[in-house]
Amino acid sequence: MLNLDLFSDSDEGKGSSSSAFEQDTQKATQIRQALHRYAHAYYTLDAPEVPDAEYDRLFSALQLLEEKHPVLKTPDSPTQRVGGAVLPEFQTVRHQVPMLSIRTETDNESTGASAFDTRVRKELGLGEGEPEVDYVAELKFDGLAMSLRYEKGVLVQAATRGDGEYGEDVTNNIRTIGQIPLQLPSDVPEVLEVRGEVYMRRDDFEALNERQRLKISKGAKGEKTFVNPRNAAAGAVRQLDSHIAAQRPLSFFAYGLGEVLGWSQQITAFAHHFELLQQLKAWGFPVAIQTQCVKGSAGLIQFHGQIANERDALPYDIDGVVYKVDHLALQERLGFVTREPRWAVAHKFPAQEELTTVQSIEVQVGRTGKLTPVAKLAPVFVGGVTVTNATLHNEDEARRKDVRVGDTVIVRRAGDVIPEVVSVVIEKRLAGAGIFTMPRVCPVCGSPAVRDEDEADYRCNGGLFCNAQRKQAFLHFAQRRAVEVDGLGEKLIDQLVDAGVVSTLPDLYKLGLTALVQLDRMAEKSALNILKALEASKATTLPRFIYGLGIRHVGEATAKEFARHFGTLDALMQASEELLLEVSDVGPVVAQSVRIFFEQPHHQEIVAQLKACGVHWEEGPPAERAHQPLTGKTVVLTGSLPNLSRDEAKAMLEAAGAKVAGSVSQKTSYVVAGTEAGSKLDKATALGVPVLDEAGLLKLVQGNNHDGT
Repeated sequence: MLNLDLFSDSDEGKGSSSSAFEQDTQKATQIRQALHRYAHAYYTLDAPEVPDAEYDRLFSALQLLEEKHPVLKTPDSPTQRVGGAVLPEFQTVRHQVPMLSIRTETDNESTGASAFDTRVRKELGLGEGEPEVDYVAELKFDGLAMSLRYEKGVLVQAATRGDGEYGEDVTNNIRTIGQIPLQLPSDVPEVLEVRGEVYMRRDDFEALNERQRLKISKGAKGEKTFVNPRNAAAGAVRQLDSHIAAQRPLSFFAYGLGEVLGWSQQITAFAHHFELLQQLKAWGFPVAIQTQCVKGSAGLIQFHGQIANERDALPYDIDGVVYKVDHLALQERLGFVTREPRWAVAHKFPAQEELTTVQSIEVQVGRTGKLTPVAKLAPVFVGGVTVTNATLHNEDEARRKDVRVGDTVIVRRAGDVIPEVVSVVIEKRLAGAGIFTMPRVCPVCGSPAVRDEDEADYRCNGGLFCNAQRKQAFLHFAQRRAVEVDGLGEKLIDQLVDAGVVSTLPDLYKLGLTALVQLDRMAEKSALNILKALEASKATTLPRFIYGLGIRHVGEATAKEFARHFGTLDALMQASEELLLEVSDVGPVVAQSVRIFFEQPHHQEIVAQLKACGVHWEEGPPAERAHQPLTGKTVVLTGSLPNLSRDEAKAMLEAAGAKVAGSVSQKTSYVVAGTEAGSKLDKATALGVPVLDEAGLLKLVQGNNHDGT
């Protein structure tokens, strides 16, 4: 990677002017070489090595050097041509009208829009009192520029931008994009080249990468995940096999014209760019709905701010907006300078990707016990804020990206999304950098960190003891379906934990009136109500208590099965994995989770303290496993029943031996549907699962066979 210190001005004023020129010449040469390499990786290999912001900075630095010394402006300079090269596998297409880039305004503030308007007015010779210039304001898509050539209304060729003069023929792949018309109405010109952007929506990109990860996990050779939607779109367009391209979800936006010959009588040449866009829509091409006509500097500024606010909510990536003079006659007057039109500019937003270095990798514990590796970064300004942390998600993701301490990395931040490491600049890796390994114990409490076979995340098993999970443990314990402490909600728990008033579950039952009334917005009456609710919660049931402990993988139904099977909490706590596996619907994952939970001395101590505080329930011998009419059956409830609540219906089914599930599958025995039943009913019908109404449910729990209604 290019040494960025080359851009330092610290040597200015030292030595002769000749030596200063030699230094600038060396800088320009090295920048040109770096830009060529980065452009080749970005445009040709579809494997970007640096963020766009880094490329833009180098490009601007080269422009400044060439302006300072015009002799340095060589024909092969990136400032003199559009980036990209034609791949040898594709047929070469010469653009009859060159596909040139437009100038980039790197001033991210409103002054960038004002500066463009000022330049345009100056070039047109407009004084202060003369009318404002009309502009078309558009989105700057992060995709692949494309030219679509229609002859007599039929799509005959699709070509990439390439180097601006020559592109690649990718017609077969572009035909697979449903948004691109293959046949146009009869009123189009005899030859019509439509220019636009091929891109990939964010949701389509995530789904594609998920499919790629699945293929990789199954051992597929030659598969990879993609860095970003633009990279994925470019890779799809350049597939040699159009059948593969057809499987990649691509989209298209039109924004201009190339060569046009033989205007029809119905449609003649346009006077305004906005009229042109409206006609493209009428011909069936998608045009971004955000496109607007605006007046003068104020209109440009307003549009820039509006789109900046909406940017993260868009379903696709953009990195700025584009301003174009609307009147085509004025565009012709303004003309071009070198490779760029004077009548258009791309106004960038703050970069969402930047380079920085990984100073360390720490593991954070979430409130549900999930362990997340986090890269601690050298501070970098990205996406409008200074970023010092970036998530690595989990051990597999950290290994896949191969992030190591000391690495130079590309960091991305979009809106309020947690910053993440996009990729590593391998050529900058330090010798001896070690591979990251997730610790096998919780860094907060020292409890075992456990990873289930079918999950990507490690989790701390010290739920009731781990400081990082305290709030979640309290919330789960106090909820209505568990021990139930009326009025003990999230805000109150936050205050109690943050103030250090409680740290483990038994502390709840040691609360006094004085401690509660000292909390914010806690009157004496409210405090007394909380104390009454805590006292009432001491009388609970064994299934509720087991569920309230928050043992991983133990839901309400499983807690009830444990209570039925063992009869007492002590029997459950002492049970081996083999004995746990004898419980109905309990498999190895649940059995191991329960065994690990109760083996922790701190969990045993918390249970003992809760008992000492007066929390109690009825116990007895294990329930007789009498025959029940719905033993081994799985039932799903959906919609509202006329007389039974959801909880009443669920309790009735479980008492009859059924397992009540939340989703429909081929293993579902029955679906009980009331009014306003949704997708579960549709899926049951599609799978042929018997569907019952409330009357059918009552017959079912009484032991009567039922084939559905």
